[in-house]
Amino acid sequence: MSVIVGGFVYLVQYAQNMDFLADARFINFGIFILDLKICLFVTLAAFSILLLRKLFNITKWNGPADSIYAAHQNLDELDIKTGIASTIAALVSAMGYASVGQYGPLVHFGATAGTAAKKLLNLRIGTDVVIGCGVAAAISSGFAAPIAGVIFAHEAILRHYSPSAMAPIATSAIVAAAMERYFFNIPHPLEIVETGPTLVSAFIPVAIAGVVFGLVAIVFMHSLRYFAQLNGRLNRPAYQTIFVAVLAVIAVSLVIPEALGLGTDVLARVLSTQGSLIFILSLLLAKIIITSLCLGFGFFGGVFSPSLLIGAATGAVLAKCFAFLGLPGLGMALALAGMASVAACVVGAPLATIFIVLELTLSYEFTLITLLAVIVSQVISSNLFGNSFFDRQLLDRGIDLRFGRGKFSLSQAYVGERAHDDFVSAPSNCTVATVLNQLSQAQHTEAYCLSPEGHLEGKLSIIRLMEADKDQAVRDLMDRRPLSLTSDQDMLEAIEVASDFVGETIPVIEQPSGKMIGVVSEADLFSAYLDIQEHVQDVEK
Repeated sequence: MSVIVGGFVYLVQYAQNMDFLADARFINFGIFILDLKICLFVTLAAFSILLLRKLFNITKWNGPADSIYAAHQNLDELDIKTGIASTIAALVSAMGYASVGQYGPLVHFGATAGTAAKKLLNLRIGTDVVIGCGVAAAISSGFAAPIAGVIFAHEAILRHYSPSAMAPIATSAIVAAAMERYFFNIPHPLEIVETGPTLVSAFIPVAIAGVVFGLVAIVFMHSLRYFAQLNGRLNRPAYQTIFVAVLAVIAVSLVIPEALGLGTDVLARVLSTQGSLIFILSLLLAKIIITSLCLGFGFFGGVFSPSLLIGAATGAVLAKCFAFLGLPGLGMALALAGMASVAACVVGAPLATIFIVLELTLSYEFTLITLLAVIVSQVISSNLFGNSFFDRQLLDRGIDLRFGRGKFSLSQAYVGERAHDDFVSAPSNCTVATVLNQLSQAQHTEAYCLSPEGHLEGKLSIIRLMEADKDQAVRDLMDRRPLSLTSDQDMLEAIEVASDFVGETIPVIEQPSGKMIGVVSEADLFSAYLDIQEHVQDVEK
């Protein structure tokens, strides 16, 4: 992962530092300057994305949300081919000046690499652990912050802490950081040498700023979802929508080119609050819109890097406003706090972003200020939007992780898997005496009337049968609308349906044929629940 991260960063920097046509690449249009290099590179990136989609037969790129989903279940493993293609697409997008991030794709590639290692080496380590190892290595080498990498893997991806997972994940993060420093030594523009203000003097401004950071994060996440949904509603071919994004990138390059690309260079300027209030505000708005449009209309990349710049710009704006009100000296503190707060809200990793600030600054004062801002912003964002942008992406796909691994595992187990044929069946024209005899031999209290095709016609209770004439046909005594479950219902829903059930068994109907394939009892549902809870406990030990 350290090699992949180092290569990714090097290639992006090489592309953006490439001297292309020297001064001849700039064309003046009055107050606007057109950069031919940006025009060429973003166009080539768009063609490359379309080619990748065709070569790899990709309909949807994979990102951190897919890594989170894979770490929480054992049914669908990460697709290695799609993971590799998604990382290449992110690299191409970043090299082409699209406003995308690098850390999201690298995090997913780390998860993909962990999955591939498990398959190739036949590892007996759990899928969630190998995914966590790759994710921790990606963050560790990307930020030169191994502690943050370990916490990010547990907090944002695995969503639990366990001693058995800590050792391999921590080892992976440490090795990645050591490799990055030894072979690449990538300079990090976020390194800070300035001394931060005391928490007491900055408490009220930071608390107020935390509210603003949470609201800005919500605006950014809604913007990302809006442009993605707009593209879906337009329902146009990929080659048409991606060139809308190309034109948008070219248009932004005429006005504020600093909003394009990964934004790591301009982030350093914003952290030191260089630039006018108008410039930083323009950068903030442009970054939100162009990132949302690029990601929504065909380019691919992460949202972590844009979140860092958006948060830092918000903090810089607030610092200038507080300075105007007579509270100077908060520029670096609020920019760092904004960077961490917005990113924490978007990716759902407050502790990891706090430790990123700690490892980058080695400043206790800056870290305390960041902690306060992150806490306040998280309260705002989680109550008004949700845990993270990735959780909302999964929720849009019908995957709900809000209530933990236990409930999610129940939603991944289906009633058809627990259905059995230990039940009494009889045709509806059978006599009461015959059915009572069958129930006595099978030691059951309920029977089911089935058609010759196997469809459920009704349910019989031994109490009603004992009170009826023994020569009477049972069709007149059966419950024609008994409580039933379908084979494709998940166990969580089945338990909720059966919470008020009184009886021996519940019939299970196969979909879409409508045939009765078996029954489940309350004991079967309870046993499934206990089995899943035991599995969850084993995972989280």
